[in-house]
Amino acid sequence: TEKAKISFKDDGPGIPKENLQNILRPFFTTKVTGTGLGLSVSAAIIKEMGGELTVESEVGQGTTVHITLLCDSNQEKFS
Repeated sequence: TEKAKISFKDDGPGIPKENLQNILRPFFTTKVTGTGLGLSVSAAIIKEMGGELTVESEVGQGTTVHITLLCDSNQEKFS
């Protein structure tokens, strides 16, 4: 099975290790107005599609989000 990997990288402040282990957990947020559902819902959708969402981050260095999806070679091509 072929896979496609998409990565998004920023140069923001990074995520502390104590928060990184929780960021995919529903309702976890460090923001005053956040719901903590964005990444957890995204990860659940990607998992349902047979893929995976992972996050790497280092304080002071930024964050990289990796999305891996399965490619269906039997799928019709878009024109």
